[in-house]
Amino acid sequence: MASPVYIVHCIDSEGPLHESVNATFERLKHIFHIDLPPSRDLLLKLQAGEFPLDGMEKAVQEVVDPHLLKYNDTWDKIDCMLEELLSESFRNTVKDSAGNGWIYNWFCVDHVDYEMNPRRRDMGYHNIFDHYWNIISESHSNQDCIQLHYHPHAFTKYANRCATHWWANSNTLYQVLARRIIDRNWFPAVNRPGFQVNRPDSHWFLEQFIPFDMASLAMDLTEDEQKQFDFSLGRSGDWRRAPRTWAPYHPSYDDYQVPGTCRRWIARCLNIGTRTMNVGENEIRQAFQEASTDKPVVLSFANHDFRDIRHDVNNVRQMLKTISSEFPDVKFYYCDVISAMRNALSLQKMPKCTLTLSLDAITPYAHKLSIHSDQPTFGPQPFLALKTTTGEYYHDNLDFQEPHHSWTYVLDEETFPIRAIESIGVAVNNAYGITSVAVMDVENSCVKYTYLNE
Repeated sequence: MASPVYIVHCIDSEGPLHESVNATFERLKHIFHIDLPPSRDLLLKLQAGEFPLDGMEKAVQEVVDPHLLKYNDTWDKIDCMLEELLSESFRNTVKDSAGNGWIYNWFCVDHVDYEMNPRRRDMGYHNIFDHYWNIISESHSNQDCIQLHYHPHAFTKYANRCATHWWANSNTLYQVLARRIIDRNWFPAVNRPGFQVNRPDSHWFLEQFIPFDMASLAMDLTEDEQKQFDFSLGRSGDWRRAPRTWAPYHPSYDDYQVPGTCRRWIARCLNIGTRTMNVGENEIRQAFQEASTDKPVVLSFANHDFRDIRHDVNNVRQMLKTISSEFPDVKFYYCDVISAMRNALSLQKMPKCTLTLSLDAITPYAHKLSIHSDQPTFGPQPFLALKTTTGEYYHDNLDFQEPHHSWTYVLDEETFPIRAIESIGVAVNNAYGITSVAVMDVENSCVKYTYLNE
């Protein structure tokens, strides 16, 4: 028997990006440890492979490819691209086996808590999330979905620098999630790691809250890709030990790259339209071959909204047309990421976690928040978000009464007195990826309940 190939296009949605010629040469120095005098004339020679670099000509040429350097540096340019991307005619250029068109999964980041912004990123909470939420709504693109993308902060707090630790240098992960819960009644069920990085800190955080992780860059580097120092020795995007398969896996507790007994699912997600680890015909053919032997296949790939997504989609669709014809018994379907994981893995449908929140005085100086879920939650506790009357956001652990079902939290002088709290937000997923969000207006003691991905 053959299983289907579920195709998931992930987009790291980061908004506009500007890169000057000088910045391009700074990046070359970082990637290859070569120091060249910045100039447009030299850049053209590098793009043509006409400048001697002791055998690194082709590797450099791939990084400075004109397509890769043609950035969408304003929202107007991104919106112009989106107008075509989201159109029915573009989506339906190559239909899937069910006759449906292309689907996008927008993984939205917040650029916040940076001290330097040389690439002119759009700074602020919700800016990018709201942009895509509104465009999806206005264009009636309900087949698409929005999920989480997070960039860990470098020590320098430059917005264009990479890091691997999710909260060593900033607490913005908690800020982003707390604000999306309280301000937008939203919480993710899927993660796309910034810089393709998992480490023990993010691995164990995700195990508590988020059931699906589109993360693995498991792929053998080409000789030219091995010359890029930022991907050497596992510094960025380290998936050297991960399975070279399109079947998602549960990671091991001590090593996220090795299959084990953790709760969440990690899926392989290669790149398209970038300088390294791009999905090609061999990888797509592998997906169809695995599906032909009834393996669960999620063929996932990612690019960025600050480059021309149309170009990349057309390239992938051409490869799909060619390779799918070699496997007439294998069907392929464009999917939102949650449907793909559910269908490929034959996950048993579960009831949503119906949350109940109540707040009671236990002394004149202390109040108890009680949280209950009628169904088992994915992780042992919900994500708790607090908003103070002065507009600050916080996250904290809960007190466990029954793991996966019941928790309490005391508001007093050791946390916050009740008079200091404006809103309380709680969010959970179940193992099927249904998200439950509850936000309490403390002054009026009313709770708004929202359920996503049902």
